[in-house]
Amino acid sequence: MAVQHNPASTPLLSLDAIAFDSETTGLDTNQARMIQLGAVRIVHGAVDETSIFEELINPGVPIPAESQAIHGISDADVADARTFGKVVKDFDNWRQDSVLVGYASGFDLAMLKRERELAGLKWTQPRCLDVRFLVNLLAPNLPDFSLDTIASWAKVDIHDRHSALGDAIATAAIFVALIPRLREKGIRTLAELERACERFSESTLREAKIGWLDVHETRKTRAVLDRIDSFPYRHRLRDLMKSPPLMVDADISLRDAMAQMIDHEVSSLYVNPIEAEGPTGIITERDLLRQFRRDGDAAFDLPVSQVAVFPLESLSADAFVYRAIARMQRMHIRHLGVHDSHGNIVGALSARDLLRQRADYAVLLGDDIDAADNAVQMAAVWGNIVLVAKSLVAEEVDARDVAAVISRELCALTRQACKLAEREMPGPPPCPYAMLVLGSGGRGESLLAMDQDNAIVFAEGEPGGPEDEWFAELGRKVSDMLDAAGVPYCKGKVMASNPDWRLSVKGWRKLVKTWIKRQSPEDILNCDIFFDAVGVHGDMKIANQVLDHAFKIGGESRLFVNLMAINASKNSPPLGLFGRFKLDNGRMDLKMGGIMPLFSTARTLAIRHGIRVHSTPQRFAEVRRKVGKMKKTFKNVSEAHRIIFNTILEQQLLDLEAGIPLSNRVAPASLSSATRDQLSWALEQVPNVSNLLGDPLSRG
Repeated sequence: MAVQHNPASTPLLSLDAIAFDSETTGLDTNQARMIQLGAVRIVHGAVDETSIFEELINPGVPIPAESQAIHGISDADVADARTFGKVVKDFDNWRQDSVLVGYASGFDLAMLKRERELAGLKWTQPRCLDVRFLVNLLAPNLPDFSLDTIASWAKVDIHDRHSALGDAIATAAIFVALIPRLREKGIRTLAELERACERFSESTLREAKIGWLDVHETRKTRAVLDRIDSFPYRHRLRDLMKSPPLMVDADISLRDAMAQMIDHEVSSLYVNPIEAEGPTGIITERDLLRQFRRDGDAAFDLPVSQVAVFPLESLSADAFVYRAIARMQRMHIRHLGVHDSHGNIVGALSARDLLRQRADYAVLLGDDIDAADNAVQMAAVWGNIVLVAKSLVAEEVDARDVAAVISRELCALTRQACKLAEREMPGPPPCPYAMLVLGSGGRGESLLAMDQDNAIVFAEGEPGGPEDEWFAELGRKVSDMLDAAGVPYCKGKVMASNPDWRLSVKGWRKLVKTWIKRQSPEDILNCDIFFDAVGVHGDMKIANQVLDHAFKIGGESRLFVNLMAINASKNSPPLGLFGRFKLDNGRMDLKMGGIMPLFSTARTLAIRHGIRVHSTPQRFAEVRRKVGKMKKTFKNVSEAHRIIFNTILEQQLLDLEAGIPLSNRVAPASLSSATRDQLSWALEQVPNVSNLLGDPLSRG
């Protein structure tokens, strides 16, 4: 699947990068010349020493003896070497737009810039990381941050010290060794790492005074540019168009035109020219509807030529998709023709095709997850979920539908982790089992700030027995894989690696009964998570056996349902006097006082009325149909759910680009005034859940 190369959301484990280093005639970036450039690829969290770049460079000036004493490169060594201008063109073609990783890379960047300018080549600063700053994040008390000290701390051996390639390979190995340690610190993505390194801005300022470049400079200008969706700039109309287009003659009747649209399931027809050499036209379903409304039955016998629009707007098949989007927006149209180099119409394109392509993009993500063969490949694919979300948001898709896509792929990722973990286990499962995804993932409502919520149910066996021990190891492997892939461990330890969330069918039935009978706050919380569960791998009969039992005995306990209702309505929205937002450090939590009361209410009503759908909108819709009351309240809370979801997702996409840890906390200052007004209205609807949970429904 073609994706934007190294977007901000890229997990460090799947980062495609180039570790590089240079050797020079001296340390003064205003006078020194480069005499060697070396680099090695980092691919999916590993150093690829089969993909290297190493070349000597003729600087055109003598190499000082003191420099030769360090790197051992003499004038004779570079006498027959190519000039920088020729070498760097090969380096650029080899590197493409990969992120650069270096040691003291501000110096090497400054040298690259100076050499390019001397060669008359344009300079654009690449995205770059410096391992000194990364190590400083993890071990700030090292005696010094020389390459040798850092390598020793990271347990990396250095070979061919003070050769450009040798130092580049050492730098690459250090970077790879840091990835799991950074993950333990909660730094998982490229943007998060870049943001964490901003604390060293004073160091880069000091280095700038001696001629080094600021390795973080590109971040200052990239934050806005990277938010542009790359898809329209990477694909051409020939990739999306339907070919050949469906053409009709201009003299057929509207009745026949409508029949063709219905038979071919299309929303438009292209119309052959009325006269030789004349323009091609188009007639759409909207054109038909307007004519039928105006003329009634008489319109059926009108010729297409009387209603069709001539000429058809078209673009070249070689045009990029962004040209089609711009043309459609400017002309307020939903269909375009696609012509070849001779001007002949060879394809059809609609706004629906653009949206369908984005949906296919999301489907491809699932295919790639199913094909992943290890945690590194899973991380590489999972990093693209953000691109899917951005693409769908750009199409103004409801954030709840985006969440459904994310959740579906989270379930797919968990399923694939199970399959891979089974391969690593000593022998097959001792008995049938099922892996469950709980909470927001089970509801189909996970956004980007997610963690693991999963459980295992197995056919038979006791806690601590051989079956349980086998599934305990499986659960640990699955959790470790998901964490490495980009889905962090659950802070509340709601994971199958925890014995509390790994039981036999008998054990789960007993535990659920205890939850419902004992009804402590912790039990209610566990039920909240469990009643959203969905089976994703294994024997679904076992999964459904436990879930069916839970819904049956839960729905039969009026006291239990009432306690869940109380729990659902206990959190108030973050609104103060006159509807002002209550902020904490400029943000407010839209989960606790926003979507949580809504999805908790929907879940409670589903249990009360025996409704077995999962998502909050589906639950509200089903309960509304069943009880036939309070339709306006149901409509308002459903709309509030949509608005709050959209707001959280938009904030998460902004935070991700900025390297801010993802959460459900929103900064109203980042919202437009219209969005703030919508959000205020939505939060005002949240307390109405108490009406939905009251006596009128309990009698329904």
